[in-house]
Amino acid sequence: MTLKIRIDDTAPPYEQVRAQISEQARSGALPVGYRLPTVRGLAESLGLAANTVAKAYRALETDGVIETRGRNGTFVAAAGSAAQRELAAAAQTYAERARRLGLTQDDALEAVRDALRAGYDRD
Repeated sequence: MTLKIRIDDTAPPYEQVRAQISEQARSGALPVGYRLPTVRGLAESLGLAANTVAKAYRALETDGVIETRGRNGTFVAAAGSAAQRELAAAAQTYAERARRLGLTQDDALEAVRDALRAGYDRD
């Protein structure tokens, strides 16, 4: 994630942070599930006050661009319906768990295919 704050810009710094993260999420440069830096970490890297970044994160969360998962961090949210957002969050959790278990992407994908076949073939 690359952000640039311009001191001579008419937009306040928090708005610059909000707009840039929003645009990168919308364009796909920041994919769904991407973990954003902590408020403090991003503030330090940009030379801003933590409250400035926190204000931008709150606005992004209100807009549905990001979601905070408690102590797990802040992530780019899935665009679309609540069902799509929930599905994206579940998929992200699954991918992280599969990686921690040492599964390859192919193994993890095959397990999902099996589960989908079993779940959808019941109907």
